[in-house]
Amino acid sequence: MKDFLKFTLATIVGIVVSSVVLFFLSILITFSMLYTSDSEVQVKENSIFKLDLNGTLSERSQEDPFSFLMGDDSQSYGLDDILVSIRKAKENENIKGIYIEATSLSSNGFASLKEIRDALADFKSSGKFIVAYADTYTQGLYYISSIADKILLNPQGMLDWSGLASSPIFFKDLLDKVGIEMQVFKVGTYKSAVEPYTSTQMSDANREQVTDYLTSLWSTLTTEVSSARQISTDDLNRAADRMMLFQPAEECVASGLADTLIYKTDVTDYLKQMAGLEKDDDLPTLDLNDMRNVKKNVPKDKSGNIVAVYYACGQIGNGMTGSGSEGIDGEKVTRDLRKLQEDEDVKAVVLRVNSPGGSAYESEQIWHAVSELKKEKPVIVSMGDYAASGGYYIACNADTIVAEPTTLTGSIGIFGMVPNPSKLLQKIGVNFDVVKTNAYGDFGMPNRSMNESEKELMQAYVNRGYDLFLTRCAEGRGMTKEAVDQIAQGRVWTGTRAKELGLVDELGGLDRAIEIAVGKAGVDAYTLISYPAKKSAWEQLMDFNAGHYIKTSLLQGEAGRLYRQIEAVDQISQGDPLQALIYFEPNIH
Repeated sequence: MKDFLKFTLATIVGIVVSSVVLFFLSILITFSMLYTSDSEVQVKENSIFKLDLNGTLSERSQEDPFSFLMGDDSQSYGLDDILVSIRKAKENENIKGIYIEATSLSSNGFASLKEIRDALADFKSSGKFIVAYADTYTQGLYYISSIADKILLNPQGMLDWSGLASSPIFFKDLLDKVGIEMQVFKVGTYKSAVEPYTSTQMSDANREQVTDYLTSLWSTLTTEVSSARQISTDDLNRAADRMMLFQPAEECVASGLADTLIYKTDVTDYLKQMAGLEKDDDLPTLDLNDMRNVKKNVPKDKSGNIVAVYYACGQIGNGMTGSGSEGIDGEKVTRDLRKLQEDEDVKAVVLRVNSPGGSAYESEQIWHAVSELKKEKPVIVSMGDYAASGGYYIACNADTIVAEPTTLTGSIGIFGMVPNPSKLLQKIGVNFDVVKTNAYGDFGMPNRSMNESEKELMQAYVNRGYDLFLTRCAEGRGMTKEAVDQIAQGRVWTGTRAKELGLVDELGGLDRAIEIAVGKAGVDAYTLISYPAKKSAWEQLMDFNAGHYIKTSLLQGEAGRLYRQIEAVDQISQGDPLQALIYFEPNIH
């Protein structure tokens, strides 16, 4: 009876505590919604759009009402909002220029940065000015800022221009010490995702592809900065080899990387001068939140035609999505694409892919959904920073594939991993005994490694997955399987090289993909709608999983670069051993 009362009391306390927490969360979200204005912003004459780049860049903006739980006060920027805001600033006659405050922007790759830079170049073509300022320019933000008319730097500031690097982390020695063997099965000479678990250094093939990728990426960066700053690529490389980060600010001006040394407190007066204002005049400024509520200078469409942009971002799996994190839930994506297929108002679909891949099984399901959608209406793929391995799998059958020159794509290959912790179990004194009715009844048990017969079966399973991947790519790209195999083997390519090889149709960003979709749909008037619909704060509250959110936030914050590998191992441990996934992150600074 005493135990029953304890259990009942504990249950009641748990319910009360949960209710109190939910109540306070509801109040916080309500106040957040009340103080978030959606009213139209009127733009004053001689206004400046202040593009404050300090936080994390993702494909889409999404307010996270729970970030305070983890003490996270950093900004999260959506590429979608930034691009639309720059376009609005170009079209609005009262906005005279853009001021970039380049502080620190965390991005998954250079393709997103290039889309921002290209949008700024388009803005600049209207005759309006762009000014950039930083106390310290990171290399990625300097690349964006290099398009500016004037690059300002604090007299005691720093400018990082040092080149690119990739430094994979290897765990084999650690796994050996604790007694865990990763049993690996793969197809593809260049499929390097398994190397962190089986080696202590890069293979020759991986070193070759990483070198080629970084060289191509650096060539794109130096060429574009050279054109904007009128500095030869040779001089830019010499500057990188001088490690400009530790050179005096005066050297940055002397080398042509910056124009003017100025303290941040004096930047406002500098901008007034650029806008044609007197020193005593007020300088109207609009931030990104303001620009969201500036009316577009286009008439409202009444045709009823919809061009859908569907965002598929993050690692591919089942149930990957969660509050505050990106992921491609295969089941949800296939369901959503079916709805777009059946919606007669949707005339074309742009599938925005920014993914390193993931589950081969879920990739195949999404591929099938794209194929069915394609039978009814045009499907155009726009590739972001990554569209590799499973990310390429889900894209390969589109009518047209558009990638940025710096997109990391390809990596057509498959691998499987099965952990064997038998030595660890022996070390800690855990023993097993087995009774089985058939030869493979104890397959996957943690007390032993696979025998040769089981290894042959696993490798055959992986081989079939690779053969299917080749078939899908060959069908989608109008090539033979043999031709695809020659450029597959798990090898990564830049968007530029992928176009030369026939894996990509055009180079460009999301805007170009939308333009192609509109042309193929044959519509003159349309409304652009993004999918999946962004969740409101209340919807996020209803779907909130505290355990998942805290675990994910902690892992992303503490594991950093290792987070993607942890996700993959987690998927494998949940019974999804076949992966079409890439691990590769250039050091963007």
